[in-house]
Amino acid sequence: MDDNFTLLNATIAGMSNHLIHENSPYLLQHAHNPVDWYPWGPQALGEAQKQNKPIFLSIGYAACHWCHVMAHESFEDPAVAAIMNEHFINIKVDREERPDLDGIYMQAVVALIGSGGWPMSVFLTPQGAPFLGGTYFPPVRRYNMPAFRELLLAVAHTWQQDPARLLHNGQQLVDHLRAQAGGQELPSAANAAPMLNLAQTLDRAAMALAQAYDWTYGGWGKAPKFPQPMSIEFLLRRATRGDSLAADAALHALRAMAKGGMYDVVGGGFARYSTDDLWRTPHFEKMLYDNAQLATVYLHAWLIHGDPAFRQVCEETLDFVLREMRHPAGGFYSSLDADSEGEEGKFYLWTPQQIQAALGDVQDCRWILEAYGVTLEGNFEGRTILQRALSDAQLAEKFGAPVSSVPGRLQGLHRRLLEARQQRIRPATDDKVLVAWNALMLTAFAEAGRYLKRPDYLEAAQRGAGFLLSALRQEGRLLRSWRAAGDGRARHNAYLEDYAALSLALLALYQSDADPTWYAAALRLADEMMTHFRDPAGGFFDTRDDHEALLIRPKDLQDNATPSGSALAAGALLQLAAYEGNGEWRAQAEGMLAALQDSLGRYPTAFAQWLCAADFALGPVQEVALLGDAAQSQPLRDALWASYRPRLAAAISAYPPPPGSPALLHDRPLQDGLPTAYVCRDFVCLRPVTSPQEMLAQLDSRR
Repeated sequence: MDDNFTLLNATIAGMSNHLIHENSPYLLQHAHNPVDWYPWGPQALGEAQKQNKPIFLSIGYAACHWCHVMAHESFEDPAVAAIMNEHFINIKVDREERPDLDGIYMQAVVALIGSGGWPMSVFLTPQGAPFLGGTYFPPVRRYNMPAFRELLLAVAHTWQQDPARLLHNGQQLVDHLRAQAGGQELPSAANAAPMLNLAQTLDRAAMALAQAYDWTYGGWGKAPKFPQPMSIEFLLRRATRGDSLAADAALHALRAMAKGGMYDVVGGGFARYSTDDLWRTPHFEKMLYDNAQLATVYLHAWLIHGDPAFRQVCEETLDFVLREMRHPAGGFYSSLDADSEGEEGKFYLWTPQQIQAALGDVQDCRWILEAYGVTLEGNFEGRTILQRALSDAQLAEKFGAPVSSVPGRLQGLHRRLLEARQQRIRPATDDKVLVAWNALMLTAFAEAGRYLKRPDYLEAAQRGAGFLLSALRQEGRLLRSWRAAGDGRARHNAYLEDYAALSLALLALYQSDADPTWYAAALRLADEMMTHFRDPAGGFFDTRDDHEALLIRPKDLQDNATPSGSALAAGALLQLAAYEGNGEWRAQAEGMLAALQDSLGRYPTAFAQWLCAADFALGPVQEVALLGDAAQSQPLRDALWASYRPRLAAAISAYPPPPGSPALLHDRPLQDGLPTAYVCRDFVCLRPVTSPQEMLAQLDSRR
């Protein structure tokens, strides 16, 4: 072990390992560990084969609390690092940069132990085949788990004494993964069964969601409880079809989360999940993708129901993102850490004394203490997570104030608490920019800018889209990740989810901005997606056809915390087919949906983004071509965006439409020189109209 101790001592003295040239904040967190970490790549894999050592693969992300715990307990321990360096080639992967590796090896861990999570810890053969895995391992035996050091030594001993057994186990697991991948094949568009009884499938899914719903606390399942924005979005779409039970579940869930706890009532934005059934005690990291999707469903709920509290949560969430998660160039950061000053959640917690110091006025302080049930004992490690304890009506009665004045009074107090909280030491920011997550946020800003008439939101979407299309598109191809620090270069191949999500975001922006540049870019991305990701056997792969060779070419169909790339692709193709009349693209999407119909009805929370695509496919899809001078056509635009129409494709343009505009705008003359709307249903158009009232009558009669 002499060579390893030399490396160890040099590292402790200030040297770094192979992660020092990486761009990911998560990898850079480990660049000065005594562990001789490598990033995933030919160098690490080549060293494993050259030295005939097994690989220890650790996958996590920057905002992961238990990743930090394991790093502190084990990866920063010189004695543990010495064992790792002597017996293994050690590889660190940021799951957010490399969802392909994360997905493959997560399947392996689930197959091995029945569940998965992060940090993910996997032992591989030198050829990359997994033979043993788990998640967090403690430094000593506890939680019915072995000590990490003991596990390392046991694996090393077996590799030295009986490598054939581990190689055999690895091959068996690889065969299992490949068989699973084969089972996810979808029929090609030409061979797919038709979408029979799609309406009944969506009815079945909506009923399954309602039956599994927690009508006491809100949401689905027991703690830890995740917000499920895709399921809520599907239910809101059902609400526009008159499904009152779906509407009740969606609105109940949104109100339950908005009370605070998982939702940050002081600064806006949502934590990743709740550790209890009450939505009160979150795991405090804030992820871009959660806030993008939740801001969008709160916006849609406000449009459908009109409750101003839904609009408030949407705006507070988007304002939080603008304030704390946006790079000056326009891209959005990935996450905020759960920890600050070495403590989980410390940044967000309050004591009565801190509230008194922030507000000064005794009566103002009483409002917050009563509204949120703040006590000296607290509700989290001696401090308080703010969650509403009294309703607006109860507060109004207690303080003798009009009920209508309560929301404004609390908002003003929240702003003062936020000013005080900004003086605290902030959680760390993972400031890398990921295309798919940014695309979800672009969609939120584009729609909010349109529906709420917020030019600042629209400008955020425009800048963000321009940034992605320049900084993350190089030599004609899209890349996955960018970070300003270091070399400021984009890295890693983009995945199916990046192409599909960005295509959808650009369509949302086009409907808000009417600049055909956005539409042309969405069309180009979809065309590249069809060329480089399509599986001849049906559906799409998650990786490009020129991606590095892995154990399998992944094709993950289920939605997780973010939508699956395939579900997003189906949605993008359906929307673009409405704009272009492209039958091949619609057939491709319908073939994918037809193959999954049984799963959609039986497992709705696992296929909720697919359900949203299926809702669009069921139709009737309304196509609106709106032409004319921007100022003169504003009344038509205002009428179009006065309500939520989820099965709508709108093309808006000056006359004549410039090059690159959708086919939906072609051959549409103005009527009497006035701004004109053409309302169509599934490619069959009604007579052109020039007044908002006539346009709405046509839209509502075909709804």
